[in-house]
Order: sequence, then C-alpha cells, then structure tokens
Amino acid sequence: MILSGLEIKARMGRDIIIDPYKEDRVNPNSYNLTLHDELMTYTHTELDMARKNDTMKIRIPPEGYLLQPNKLYLGRTVEYTETHHLVPMLEGRSSIGRLGMFVHITAGFGDIGFKGYWTLEIFAVQPIRIYAGVEICQIFYHTVEGAYTSYENGKYQDNRGIQASMLYKEF
Repeated sequence: MILSGLEIKARMGRDIIIDPYKEDRVNPNSYNLTLHDELMTYTHTELDMARKNDTMKIRIPPEGYLLQPNKLYLGRTVEYTETHHLVPMLEGRSSIGRLGMFVHITAGFGDIGFKGYWTLEIFAVQPIRIYAGVEICQIFYHTVEGAYTSYENGKYQDNRGIQASMLYKEF
C-alpha cells in the first residue's frame, strides 16, 4: 500500500523525516522534493563499472543552468530524508517529464532505514534550463509486509552530497 499525503503528514517526525519540511509540498500520496544548486558530471564519456570514475562539480547560478542532451548529470535533493518501517520511492514530477527531462532514471527504489540526501540521475532529451530550488521530484512511501532488515551500513547510507556510482566497490 502507498501512504496518503495525510498519512505522510501524520508520520512526519516518526517513521518519516524530511528536513526541511514544508507542509505545502504534501500531495495526495507523495511529497515534492527540491533540487540543490550543485550538479556533478563524469569527466570522461567512456565509463568503467569496475573503477571509480572521475567527476566534476557544477553550480547552478541564479539565472539557471542549461542542460545538454545525451549527457548524464547527477544532482541531489535539498532535503535530507530518513525512512523507518517504510519503503521510500522517488519519481520525477510529471511537469518535469513533460519538458523532456528524466529525473531518476533507474534508481527510484529506496531501502527501509535509508538516511541521507537523494542523488538524482538527470537526463535531458533536448536542451533545458534548470533552476536550483525547483520542486523536481516526489517521494512516496510503501508499507512493508513481513519481517525485514533495515538498511544500516550500505555504501550510500548517511551521504552528505551527490554520490557518483560506487559499483566499483562490488568488484
């Protein structure tokens, strides 16, 4: 089952922590998260799963930043989240998708117990100007049935910024 917006509000500060939290961002069954002013890109066009890939950071200025098509950008949410006893999920907002921007390409599935900022995999179909602080995606929550193990020590737990792929740690 997916939590309703009213249930998200009721569980705020207990099973759900969103910081900063603004009640006007609660939807009927989700909460809108915003884009931080920092992006990251890989410095090489050829990436290697078995190695740490070099990255560079980009700041989004007040006048916005023009994303180029066919390039992967990593961003992050302004909001820090914690989720206990629920499965957090992330999706791009439909208004963003209708502009040809994909916000969370494949990794929208969170783990019970996740604590940190969400890294966003951003891809543009055509050039699009983006702005820091825009409500870019939405988080929603599934209940869990049965016993579970909480995510405590994963490679992305307790992050403080944008995180490039750490798949190389599995090799």
